Parts: sequence; C-alpha cells; structure tokens
Amino acid sequence: MSFAFVFPGQGSQSVGMLAALASAEPLVQETFAEASSVLGYDLWQLCQQGPEEQLGATERTQPAMLTAAVATWRVWRKHGGPLPAAMAGHSLGEYSALVCSGALDFKTAVALVQFRGQAMQQAVPAGQGAMAAILGVDDAEVEAACAEATQKGAAGEIVQAANFNSPGQVVIAGSAVAVDRAIEVLKAKGAKRAMKLPVSVPSHTALMQPAADRMAEKLQNVSFAQPEVRDIYTVDVKTHQGPDSIRQALVQQLVKPVRWTETVRALLAGGARVLVECGPKGVLTGLNRRIEKNKDIAMLSIEDPESLQQALAACRSQS
Repeated sequence: MSFAFVFPGQGSQSVGMLAALASAEPLVQETFAEASSVLGYDLWQLCQQGPEEQLGATERTQPAMLTAAVATWRVWRKHGGPLPAAMAGHSLGEYSALVCSGALDFKTAVALVQFRGQAMQQAVPAGQGAMAAILGVDDAEVEAACAEATQKGAAGEIVQAANFNSPGQVVIAGSAVAVDRAIEVLKAKGAKRAMKLPVSVPSHTALMQPAADRMAEKLQNVSFAQPEVRDIYTVDVKTHQGPDSIRQALVQQLVKPVRWTETVRALLAGGARVLVECGPKGVLTGLNRRIEKNKDIAMLSIEDPESLQQALAACRSQS
C-alpha cells in the first residue's frame, strides 16, 4: 500500500491561487520570490492580483503553475510529509514532478518552462490554433473523427487527440479550422459536449514540432540528477531515469498526446491507494475520480492548510 503525487499543468491557474496556504506558510511566498528572481517580474503579485489575461498567457502560466506546485511540495516536506512511491505530471506538470523528485534544479526549471511557453506560443501564429474538449465519445471515435477532419482539409490543417484525460473526456487540438470540422463530426457522432477552450496553442500535436525542436536544443545543456522518486511520463506511461531518456520524453510530450487515464491507472496498478494533487484547483483530482470509481482509493488535493492536514493524515497511514 502506498501513495502517489500528481502535478497539474496549464488550466489550473487562477488569480488568488494559494493565498490561504501562503497566509499560513511563508515558504510559499519565498518560493515565488525565488522564481521571480529568474523571471524578472513579481510572479506572486501576478498570481494574486492579475490581470487574469496576463496570468493566462502561456509563457507566464507555465512558470506560475510550476512554482505553485513546488511551493506546495516544499510545505508538504516541511511538515514531515513522506516521499510518495511515484509521481506523474500532466503536461507542464512533468517539470514540477522532476523538480520535486530531485532530478531538476528549481531555478533552472523556471527558466526552462518560461522558454517552453514562449516556444509553444511562437510555433503557431496567434488565432491559427485551437483546442476543444469532447465529452461522451470514446477515444477511438475521437481519433477517427480527427483523422476524417484532417483528411478533408488543406495541407497543414490537422487536428489530433491531445489529452486523454478520463474515460469519455478527450481534448483535441490543431489548426482552428480543422478543430471546427472535427467538432461538427463529433456532434454528429453523439458527443454530449464539444466546446472550444480559451487556448490558442494546439499543444501535444504535430504543429508543436518547431517548439519541440527548440526544446531539444535547450535541454541539451540542462543537467538532470537521478530522481529520488519514480516519475511516470504520460507520453509512453513509462519511467525515465537517465538524463538522455528524460530529455527525450520532455521533447516528445510536446507533439504526442497526454495519456492521463493510462498514467493514473499505472500509478494505481503500482499499489497507490491515495492520489494527492500537489497544486491549486483540483482539476486532476476531478479527472482521477472519473478514472477510478473505487471509493476506497482517496483522491486528495493540497491547496490550503486544511487540505494539507487531510493529505498528511491520509499518506502517513499508507507509509
């Protein structure tokens, strides 16, 4: 019996996040100050006061979510929180997992994810990419609809499954016109909902290849240590421990789908009976509950002093 930690990605940010935890734990603001020294602007002020549009810009969201996760992790460890048996991160969250597992220096990671956000935004001109959430259609039908929509379009007008988030919930991404075509196909197939997301970067598709190439070059000069905790990567639902293997997984995740459903099932198959989301909003916790309906498995999220104490109690009973 054991427990695992999971780390959220983009989409979990909000103005005011971690305010309650920070009011009780100075370590939170100290961690944000460390990130701010790398970024050259006050990241905590942005997260607490906005404006929301600025916090939602990819190159700012990514350092914000990384720092929120690492700050939460540091508070966890300060309170004697034990090391989990395994970790996993959703997209950007894989960088948070690397820092928290001891494989990647925090300040290095802050600069890396800022660069990653810029590279992703620049890979596809603003307004030309799109993402959409599809509910109520199985994975195979979503992939077939994407193939059909791509085939009907001009060269470069592609759409692909980007996030397999939970059974019956898949995010698709690609060029805006192809995403619109796929939505129409999926509605005809009986999708309960097919809604565009407020994101212009078509993450986890072949359109991110320019960003992947830039990240591959950037990562060559980054040092990785042996992780203290086993990380499971969503690109292939496997563990990568050597520096070259980690680099390859981080590059591949930009152009390959996030296989979250399989990743959570792998954590549970490894013996985890508590899954703890390390960071604000609880988006992954909601997905995890849809993936695994067993009420004996605890799905928790740490974002304030009360939820921290609940997670500490639950995980100490497992370790």
